[in-house]
Amino acid sequence: MPTAKPVPSARQQDLLERAYAYSLTHGLADLSLRPLATAIGSSPRVLLFLFDSKDGLIRALLARARADELELLRQLDSRYDEPPGLTVVAQELWTWLAAPERRPLMKFWVEAYGRSLVAPDGPWADYGRSTVDDWLELLKASQPDPGTAEAEARRTAVLAVLRGALLDLLATGDLERTTRAVEDYLGD
Repeated sequence: MPTAKPVPSARQQDLLERAYAYSLTHGLADLSLRPLATAIGSSPRVLLFLFDSKDGLIRALLARARADELELLRQLDSRYDEPPGLTVVAQELWTWLAAPERRPLMKFWVEAYGRSLVAPDGPWADYGRSTVDDWLELLKASQPDPGTAEAEARRTAVLAVLRGALLDLLATGDLERTTRAVEDYLGD
């Protein structure tokens, strides 16, 4: 019988939130515990004690970022009594993804997604796959007949367009052009 994960202490939760805010602006690629601990008012020893290891802290940060994504999915899902359609959901997703206040989270996501591809056995393990599954589930729920091969192909293409446009937006800052591209694709 699997054992339940212990509930994080208030201190652990507070430091996780602070570390998450730090990682949104500084990234995770070269995360060093000493500067992180100093910035969040802790020590490397405390972080290692609370999160077991640097990898444990990274896993906790990735879970925290994923929680933000999942909250969006829940909010979108709860706004409709019936599936609103793939185009409506994709447009709402793009608006959410492209919002300037989400750029730090989206950069964090890109970094974590990329790392999960090149370091699949480390703390990044399965991050990329799980986010793909999360977003495809949301898109699937918006389709009236999601079980067909055509519906699966369409939601996969929509996800690819959204993520490609997001990468382009993050690289160039050109919201107008990338939004036009998404809208053009969704208009088909």
